[in-house]
Amino acid sequence: MTGSISARLRRRGPRAAVLAAATFALAASAPAALRAQDIGLPLGATPEAVQVEDLDGNPVDLAQFIGKKPVVIEFWATWCPVCRALEPEIHAVHERWGDDVELIIMAIAVNQSQRAVKRHLERHPLPGRVLWDTRGRATRAFQAPTTSYIVVLDAQGRVVYSGAGEEQDVVAAVEKAVGAAAGG
Repeated sequence: MTGSISARLRRRGPRAAVLAAATFALAASAPAALRAQDIGLPLGATPEAVQVEDLDGNPVDLAQFIGKKPVVIEFWATWCPVCRALEPEIHAVHERWGDDVELIIMAIAVNQSQRAVKRHLERHPLPGRVLWDTRGRATRAFQAPTTSYIVVLDAQGRVVYSGAGEEQDVVAAVEKAVGAAAGG
């Protein structure tokens, strides 16, 4: 699988290949302390609610979700093995809280197309909304350093958790956000 990713990245140019290699290296080799809470947005920050797209190319303003109830955003790609490893956590959040927590899978526009994402989701459905960050607006606003980066916002839109890597306890992070929403 790595060979096919490398070949596709070489076709996109050297900058894409270097960026993807750095992304993989950070997610796969960073010590546990750097995979959670030491990267991306700081706790308490309120990220800008930018506009992205759905998988059909329609505009979606993240402001319609942020600041209303807890939100989980995972920066995700079909080719990301760490994202695949996080799927049980994402499903567990959905099973426990359902619609009380907004679950957003932010498909990044690196080495995948909207059509490829749709095909992947037909075979491997994910709970929540799958949105498309075609221009990197969400990636910049949420300071996403890699795929598998997860940000949990409380009901006021403040960051209560951010991290990357496959050993994230997303359920515990959402408990923190739900507790903040309940006043505890």
